[in-house]
Amino acid sequence: MPNDDMLILGAEDVAALLAGREEEVMATVGQAYRAHGQGQSSLPQSLFLRFPDDDTNRIIALPAFLGDGFQVAGMKWVSSFPGNLKQGMARASAVVVLNSCATGRPEAVLEGSLISAQRTAGSAALAARTFLGGRTPAAVGFIGTGVINAEIARFLAVALPGIPGLSVLDLDAARAERFAADLRALPAYAGSEVRVTASVEDLLRDSPLVSFATTAIRPHVASLAACAPGTVVLHVSLRDLAPEAILGLDNVVDDVDHVCRAQTSVHLAEQLTGSRGFIRCTLAEILEGTAPPRRDEGAVTVFSPFGLGVLDLAVAKSVYERAREAGRGVRISGFLPAG
Repeated sequence: MPNDDMLILGAEDVAALLAGREEEVMATVGQAYRAHGQGQSSLPQSLFLRFPDDDTNRIIALPAFLGDGFQVAGMKWVSSFPGNLKQGMARASAVVVLNSCATGRPEAVLEGSLISAQRTAGSAALAARTFLGGRTPAAVGFIGTGVINAEIARFLAVALPGIPGLSVLDLDAARAERFAADLRALPAYAGSEVRVTASVEDLLRDSPLVSFATTAIRPHVASLAACAPGTVVLHVSLRDLAPEAILGLDNVVDDVDHVCRAQTSVHLAEQLTGSRGFIRCTLAEILEGTAPPRRDEGAVTVFSPFGLGVLDLAVAKSVYERAREAGRGVRISGFLPAG
């Protein structure tokens, strides 16, 4: 493609190019984690654009570079406006811009919310499969019934097939019922029991694998004492658990420096103790076999992924390459000044 052209990939293109590639997305995410863990990346802190007198809505810039075979640079620009749900719109919207590592010139703009949701789900499912040693759990509990947990449910069906029980909890009972109905409609869960749960405690007690994907901006779960020993918690929304609860758990993150900011539960726990010693390791260290052993084999493991821009770029790069091979997308000639 001439270096003054731009390729635009909309939601229909991105969805088609990702369809049925859950295992590939998980593999890409795992490779990106390993490359980042080995220092083959540049990852500035995410920039949060907030609005006066508004602690709910935000737009986040995630610039990144990832080497080690990826050789991709760019940025995800993603918004989170929970009030959109009442207007019949998605909470999150995003674009991903890919730049040439040779010239720095932007080469492609991709619809980013689908990429973001699938890289998030791929990360969560990869973590669950890793922590559980590939064993299918007896049940999975979903707290929050938005797009992210819907994608996580879909990816878990691939990563850990044959899950017999699914529990659902949401502050909006109608949304919870719709989410449960959607799960029952998925062929992968045709033989599973799906139920809407009355309380967090009930869900935690009955689910050896739990996924938090809410819009919470401050902790609302004081304890995970209801969890059985060995439970795995995917703390994707990052701000659900009280810092006191975090301290008694086996804590795994995606990047220590990134997750210890922006008032995440892990950040609050660091502020409470003045230390990061309660974090055992990163997922990359577990994948590489370099992580220190768990202090307590029966402990509840919590994965708190801040959400690294290198994952978005890794998945977006694979989508971009397939689009060029298939001739998909809208190519705008002369988008950039010539020369």
